[in-house]
Amino acid sequence: MIEPAKQWLKARWPRLRLRSILFATLFFVAALPGVGAVFLRVYENTLVRQTEAELVAQATVLAATASLIWPGAAPDALLSPTDLRPEWPQIDLSTTPIIDERPDPRFAGAPVPAAERVARRLGPVLARTRQVTLASPFLLDATGRIAGGPWMGGNYAGLPEVRASLGGRPATVLRRAGSYRPVYAFEWLSRAAAIRVHHARPITVNGRVVGVILVSRSARALFRGIYEDRGKIALGIVAIFTTLLGLTALLSRSIARPMEALSAVTRTVAGGHGVVPPPPPTAAIEIQDLYRDFAVMAAAIDRRSRYLRDFAHAVSHEFKTPLAGIRGAVELLGEHDMTATERRRFLANADADAERLQRLVTRLLELARADMSAAPADVFTDLAPVIAAVADSVGGEEFAVNVDLPALPTVAVPTASLERILTTLFDNSRQAGASRATISAQVDHRCVRLRIADDGAGIAAGDALRVFEPFFTTKRADGGSGLGLAIVRSLLDPAGGDIALLPSAKGATFELSLPIAR
Repeated sequence: MIEPAKQWLKARWPRLRLRSILFATLFFVAALPGVGAVFLRVYENTLVRQTEAELVAQATVLAATASLIWPGAAPDALLSPTDLRPEWPQIDLSTTPIIDERPDPRFAGAPVPAAERVARRLGPVLARTRQVTLASPFLLDATGRIAGGPWMGGNYAGLPEVRASLGGRPATVLRRAGSYRPVYAFEWLSRAAAIRVHHARPITVNGRVVGVILVSRSARALFRGIYEDRGKIALGIVAIFTTLLGLTALLSRSIARPMEALSAVTRTVAGGHGVVPPPPPTAAIEIQDLYRDFAVMAAAIDRRSRYLRDFAHAVSHEFKTPLAGIRGAVELLGEHDMTATERRRFLANADADAERLQRLVTRLLELARADMSAAPADVFTDLAPVIAAVADSVGGEEFAVNVDLPALPTVAVPTASLERILTTLFDNSRQAGASRATISAQVDHRCVRLRIADDGAGIAAGDALRVFEPFFTTKRADGGSGLGLAIVRSLLDPAGGDIALLPSAKGATFELSLPIAR
């Protein structure tokens, strides 16, 4: 099951640039502290607002109960069940100001009798609420005096939340908790640890505010909340580490593993074995391009190695015959008495072999220069004048050159290379016994196809596939080196040109592909 999933993922993996992968990884890692800080602040704010919501619920129930039992209250004093008015938490740690600790109330006289009777009836409820929720509820009369309990008669009318409730509007404020003492080592990180939430809600009877329910409680401690929600937080931590592992795997598959594989292949190829595998689909675009470039380079090195190996073998073979002739002549001259005529014949043979060696060395140097020539840049050669000049130089009574050309564009082959190529082809035609050569051309959107046809002996079908191999010649007895067409192909290759032998009923026909200059 895992393997099909991996193959499915590889087939649909997007091509990512290395800089994109690194940016995403570093951005995510850099954002983690900020995400953690924001999470703690949001979580702490949620705890405070949760505390406010709980106080609102408690105060609402207490105020509704007080309204029902208030002397003179109508039976339908409460809202109908279908009249829904949800109240959402309003405080926010980042925007709500934190005011001073609530002062102890000062005695201001006896409360309103009706409020005192209601407080007496609600006393057990308020005490039970204080015991279970630690909310410290108080019932105040319409003047802000405490209507029951040990602080009865104390005045809270000056508190802003009480003033707002006496005006008919519930209010919540944040106050400092004077009795706060740190419990946890890192509690200083919590802004809500030293505050207390205070909520005041009006008691309304027959459309008139007759009292206030005042409740207050400390917000849940941040670290206590974290402990209570440890399962969810642990799940979040696992999700973060899973994401980090995923990013690590992404970097491994996109960068590290492809580079390690390419390094191993490099050592194998350097030893003359192995091939470059196709680029991994999950690798970064730059790594995939590196794989392709390395494959091209390895193929070029392999071709060059085979070429040098074959070339060295051919050179040793070509040099062996004249060197053996020269050495044999020297040995005979040194060990045997011979007539002047025999001596001259042996010296002439040695001289002929030396001349052949000189021609081979010269042609080898030309081939080496052609092989090492770089691709021309910004070359614009007018083809017609070059063809005309070469035709005039090689043409004569024994060898005629006919030129039949349309209008030709400029080509991206240097003038010197063109002159050398055409001269070599005309020399080959004359050596093959041709008396006439014809030059024609066709132009397409990419290149000029120049054809050189002669009326010579032609090339045998069995030799057609080997005519461009170095040192292959059928005119060795006449001084042929077999390097002329190899030099022609090497001169065309840097410019992107090529040469081909076309089938011909008579003589030989070569076609040059010359790229048009852009």
